[in-house]
Amino acid sequence: MKTNNIKRMTVRTTAVAIAVSTLMLSTVAANAQSVADSFVAAQDDALEKNTNGKGYGPQSPRDIDQDYGTNLRNFGIAPNRSDLNLCNIHFHKNAEHKGGEFTTFAGNGDGKGKNTGYKYNGKLSAAQMKPVSSQICAAKGDPLQSGDTLEVHFVYSSADVKPGPTLGACLADSTMNPGLRVEGQVIVLANDENAMEFDDLAEIEQVNGYYQAPNVPTNMGVPVQYLGSTTGPSYNEKASPLQVTWSVRPEVAVVDINSVGEWCNDNVFNEDHAHGVRNLVKNPKLLSPLIK
Repeated sequence: MKTNNIKRMTVRTTAVAIAVSTLMLSTVAANAQSVADSFVAAQDDALEKNTNGKGYGPQSPRDIDQDYGTNLRNFGIAPNRSDLNLCNIHFHKNAEHKGGEFTTFAGNGDGKGKNTGYKYNGKLSAAQMKPVSSQICAAKGDPLQSGDTLEVHFVYSSADVKPGPTLGACLADSTMNPGLRVEGQVIVLANDENAMEFDDLAEIEQVNGYYQAPNVPTNMGVPVQYLGSTTGPSYNEKASPLQVTWSVRPEVAVVDINSVGEWCNDNVFNEDHAHGVRNLVKNPKLLSPLIK
C-alpha cells in the first residue's frame, strides 16, 4: 500500500474518532441539561392550584431540618415498624428529602425526576470513588456509579401482607386504609468491599409474626418523624392521596456499590433501577409540623 493512501486512511480514521467523540460529548451534555428555575416554579404553582382547598393531607418529601407546616389534615401516627409488616424496599437516585448530611442540591434535573434531589455533603476517598465498569442497576438505561447518593425507602404496612413488588404490595383487599410507615435511609455508593453490604441492609426476616428489615441502621442519627405522603415525580403537579408516617435519618451510610448491583439482579421486589425524585415540597399548606 502506498504511503499517501496510508496517510489518507489515518486522516479519515482520526476524523471518524473525533466525530464519535464529539457525538458522545454532545449526548452527555444533553443528558446533563436541567430545566430552568421557571419550569420548577410552574410545577410548584400547578401543585398549589391542584390542591388548594381540596382537603389533601401533608405531602413528602420535605426539608427535615425545618419544622414548619400548617396542614391540618391529621391522621394517626403509624405504629413502630416492629409492629408492622415490611412490604417493599426501593430507592431513588439522589435523596428526595433535604437535611442532615444531604443538603447539596443536584440541580433541577429534567423536570421528570431525573438528575435532581440532594446529594451527600461529604467526600469519599479516591479509592472509594474509583469508577466501576459494570452496569449497576441499569434496567432503565441510567447506571449507578461510585459517589452516587441514593435514598432507600423501607415501606411498612399494618395490612396482613408480605414483601413484594411496588407499593401495591403494601395494600390488601381486607384493609383499605392500612397504616403506612416509611423508614428513610440515605446512602452513598463507594467502590469499597469493606463498606456496608446492601444485601445486609435489605435483609428480610420474620420477627414475632411480622416481616422485618432488621438491619435498618440505628446509628445514623435520631430519625426525624413527620406525617406525609408517598413520593416520586408523578406527584410534582398533583398531591399524593396516601397517608404515610415518615422516619428519616439525618446521617448517610457508606455502602458498597457492587453489592447494590447484586441486589438489583435478584430481589423479591423486582427492583432493578433507581427511581426518580419528586420536587421538594416547600408550601407550608402542604406540610405538617414535625413529630416531637
